[in-house]
Amino acid sequence: MTTQSQESRQIVASLAHRVGPDAGSARIAQALVTTLQDMDAALTPIIGKQGAVALYRRSLHLCLAKHPQLAGTCDSAQALLDVLALKPVLVEQSAGDALLFSEVMLTTFYELLTTLIGPSLTARLLRDVWEPSLSDTPSQEISQ
Repeated sequence: MTTQSQESRQIVASLAHRVGPDAGSARIAQALVTTLQDMDAALTPIIGKQGAVALYRRSLHLCLAKHPQLAGTCDSAQALLDVLALKPVLVEQSAGDALLFSEVMLTTFYELLTTLIGPSLTARLLRDVWEPSLSDTPSQEISQ
């Protein structure tokens, strides 16, 4: 396996933080959906809704090529252009498969955006998606 880029490590760390210690497939699915919604909110004012949808669809298509076992079950998610449609599909998977798919989906989306607008602008646009989740203390970890 190749060495992960700093951005990929940050994406994986942010996802792991959002998932928290209970890494069941339902929690992973929710973390992916929330992250994709945050990415959409950050990008839509800049590239428009159609641009964000196109990136989502292309990312999903590329991920399904890498995870063919999910191809049939993700058809509705791609047809509906709705990130919420991914949730029931991932809940049916093992936690390991759901986490791997989520990591690949997020890094693929990030890499596609980077090829379109460059790494600097991509990092600036999505910084708020990754950093708050890494700096916030999850509710399970708050003591007192």
